Amino acid sequence: MTTNIDVNGTTLAYRFDGPAEAPVVMLSNSLMSNHTMWDPQIEALSTEYRVLRYDTRGHGASAAPDGPYSIAMLGEDAVALMDGLGLDRVHFCGLSMGGMIGQHLGAKHGDRLKSLTLCDTACVMPPASLWDERIVQAREGGTGAVVDATLERWFTAPYRESGNPEVEKIGAMIRGTDVEGFAGCAAAIRDMDQTGLLGSIDTDTLVIVGEHDPGTPVSAAEVLHEKIDGSQLVVIEDSAHLCNIEQPAAFNSALLGFLANR
Repeated sequence: MTTNIDVNGTTLAYRFDGPAEAPVVMLSNSLMSNHTMWDPQIEALSTEYRVLRYDTRGHGASAAPDGPYSIAMLGEDAVALMDGLGLDRVHFCGLSMGGMIGQHLGAKHGDRLKSLTLCDTACVMPPASLWDERIVQAREGGTGAVVDATLERWFTAPYRESGNPEVEKIGAMIRGTDVEGFAGCAAAIRDMDQTGLLGSIDTDTLVIVGEHDPGTPVSAAEVLHEKIDGSQLVVIEDSAHLCNIEQPAAFNSALLGFLANR
């Protein structure tokens, strides 16, 4: 069950799993998902860590205030949530939009991070026209109008065709995303260019990417790895955008191995 908290001019839904006194791992969701996208990580993480999951502004059970949104705003939401929960420093792990939020935190609030994991994400996401088209499509037909195309990007064809219930679970998350929440966050991604911030990240950083991710490909992960000094790069084989779901064992192994030394 999630709990609500008012922070940074909005209401965010969050939940904890794991021992109350353990180090906190904070997980940040992708566009058009919610905190349950991290379900495949909870058993592995929660034996040694206190896992904090939250729904980004405009998603899940969090409020969807009118836009415009920015990645900086979403990053400040995350800091305000930490403040509201009395958390000084966390291990932060974000996927896609969550990884964009993580880049902001690493550059602007590195003192609040024990480590940073950036998954299937990028520092810039052109062209703007692509995002404008998706926003129009969602406003005209609801977020259900973008489900099929999104699932094709997020999972490999063999996984989509395997009958794994995770595919429909994610489809339901997409359909359930508030249209204006999606539009606000999609516009934030459209307008983002954090390339110049990456050199200022000095937190220990792991970059993870699915081998076949078409939206934030290995080349985008390599940019992050090259520009964040001392970062590590792990490519998860046989997976696309949601590699934490498609290949949870490999993902969990990479994440836990990184966290264990920090």
